[in-house]
Amino acid sequence: MNFLRTRRWLAAALAATALTACAGSATRESTGEYIDDSVITTKVKAKFFDNPQVRAMSISVETYKGVVQLSGFAASETERSRAVELARTVPGVKSVHNDIILK
Repeated sequence: MNFLRTRRWLAAALAATALTACAGSATRESTGEYIDDSVITTKVKAKFFDNPQVRAMSISVETYKGVVQLSGFAASETERSRAVELARTVPGVKSVHNDIILK
C-alpha cells in the first residue's frame, strides 16, 4: 500500500516538474500553447475539408501562438479568400497570414 502511495506522489511530482519546465517564452511555445495550436490547426484543416470551395490538400496550415499561416496553392482568388475566411472563424485564432499563391 505504501508503495502505491509513493508511486502516485512521485508521478504527481514529475508531472508538476514537467509542466513547469515547459513554460513558454516570447520565442518558444509552452506545452499548453503547443496543444492549443495543434487543435486550431486541426480545426482549420477540417473546415477546409468540409468546404467544397477550398482544395484542402493544396493548402498547408501552421499555427504558432494562435497565429495561423496558410501556404500552398489556390486555383482562384475566391478559393484563396475563402480559406482565409474559414481560418478566421476558428476559435482561438488571433490572426491569419495568407501566403497562398495563385496558380
